[in-house]
Amino acid sequence: MTELIYYVLISVVLVAIGIYGLVVKRNAVRMLFALEIIANAANLNLIAFSRNLSNTQGQVFALFSIAIAAAEVAVGLGIIIIAYRLYKEIDVEEFKSMRG
Repeated sequence: MTELIYYVLISVVLVAIGIYGLVVKRNAVRMLFALEIIANAANLNLIAFSRNLSNTQGQVFALFSIAIAAAEVAVGLGIIIIAYRLYKEIDVEEFKSMRG
């Protein structure tokens, strides 16, 4: 049980770092990295609880989550590249003119 607490504490630290990255940074790539850190914290929790309960369902769900996160990064980077071609900037504040 004490081993599980360490994993949860590491996950809390990762979520805090990810939220800090979303709130403070205005660079789109850094914000995408912050989202990935939060997703990895969730995956760490899934695997830690799955291991603690001797159940493989959490580990399988974490693998699917990693695959979905990879697709998310591909789409996100595609959007960022298009925005960079249009604005020559990847600052999130500059994207406000994209509103229709």
